[in-house]
Amino acid sequence: MEDKRRRARVQGAWAGTTRAVPRPAEDPVLKPQLKTNRPENPGRNFVYKEPTEAYRRAPEPRVIDVSGVHEISISSAGVSRLRLFPLFIEPKEAGWMFEQLLQEVPWNQKTNMGPDGQYQEPRLTCWYGELPYTYSRSTMQPNPHWHPLLTMLKDRIEEVTGYSFNSLLCNLYRHDKDSIDWHSDDEPALGRNPVIASLSLGDTRTFQMRKKPPPEENGDYTYVERVHIPLAHGTLLLMEGATQEDWQHRVPKEYHDRRPRINLTFRTMLPETTAVHR
Repeated sequence: MEDKRRRARVQGAWAGTTRAVPRPAEDPVLKPQLKTNRPENPGRNFVYKEPTEAYRRAPEPRVIDVSGVHEISISSAGVSRLRLFPLFIEPKEAGWMFEQLLQEVPWNQKTNMGPDGQYQEPRLTCWYGELPYTYSRSTMQPNPHWHPLLTMLKDRIEEVTGYSFNSLLCNLYRHDKDSIDWHSDDEPALGRNPVIASLSLGDTRTFQMRKKPPPEENGDYTYVERVHIPLAHGTLLLMEGATQEDWQHRVPKEYHDRRPRINLTFRTMLPETTAVHR
């Protein structure tokens, strides 16, 4: 027993008390520099500067889908006016008209001249009128042999609108990938401020319009006014005044299935001697 006590005293003497080991002093040269978010010059304050160019947002398109007269702009060229007649032809009547014209009009694919050479239009067309019609550097020859149904439609449109027409461009959009690009119906043979009567038969397509930009925009259409018009089966759209002078229009390609659509655009052609050249 005495031996155990002796050994415990000896071991306790060896262990002693726990003492902290002093750490060596840090060398200020080797001490890592902590990164802070404080500015190098604490006396300088943030100063807000106005942007050099005003922020601009492209306007949302104006949707026109109700019957009536719609003035879409006024300029030095005059008033640009649309007149919309939904259900100008009742659906049942429009249905058999569409089928008859689809089968009996002599549709063709027109070849135009573009900056890169010849190209075929992405739709089918047919021209009726005593005079030729030239656009996109390609001419459609006179065709006085009107289909009786087209003559009847022309008479009905003239009676309702009060305008008279002597020519007709028929367009057949076979599916969603058929289209017509941005343009204005402003050929010299149409005269100044021509009136265009556009009758739609078949599937609905969106008729898009955009206002021509002012000179200071250098041809940039980003911020111009836009109009979208869904043209349903049997709808008549009348474009009047300075619409062709101040606006462009198109029927774009779509990315979902569309059934065929026929568009009949009645207009008045002037002889070459009286055409207004711009």
